[in-house]
Amino acid sequence: MRMEEHQGMELADAAGIRYLTPSNSEFAETTGHLLSVWTKGEVHSPVYVHCSFPHTNQRSFLSIRTADNKEIGMIRYLDAFPQSTASIIERQLKIRYFTPEITKVIAVSEEFGYSYWEVETTAGRCRFTVRNGSGSVKFAAENRLLIIDVDGNRFVIPHVDQLSDKEYRMIETRL
Repeated sequence: MRMEEHQGMELADAAGIRYLTPSNSEFAETTGHLLSVWTKGEVHSPVYVHCSFPHTNQRSFLSIRTADNKEIGMIRYLDAFPQSTASIIERQLKIRYFTPEITKVIAVSEEFGYSYWEVETTAGRCRFTVRNGSGSVKFAAENRLLIIDVDGNRFVIPHVDQLSDKEYRMIETRL
């Protein structure tokens, strides 16, 4: 491509990004409470919403993907959509990025390369399994621990330094 041709091309075109807007797409919730999108005469169902970095920004640059992770398009600004559509997408984001905070570590045991956790969370008591040595327990910030179980569920210990000595001893070999 010659330089003068490249200058007229937008970055989105060069990167192959297809932006979804209210004028070229329509979102709906299925009877099973999943998300579907109609665009370019095609219906894609179900589709999933992924936040671009940072994951905490849930209002812009949202990737809409199929179950096999093929990107349908990108929502540049969620606020450009009608409130009814934005609400549907926001519900899907809450489900996808549901991350209960661990308020108490009750027990952690290890066997055959997996650790078995029993904890109290902001969503209630929970038991889950973590694959050891796979980066599933890592610091997301200086004092914030992110734990991803074998099913892809996320849990967070917001302040590792506030754990009791007993709780810290249970998790320290997994850090």
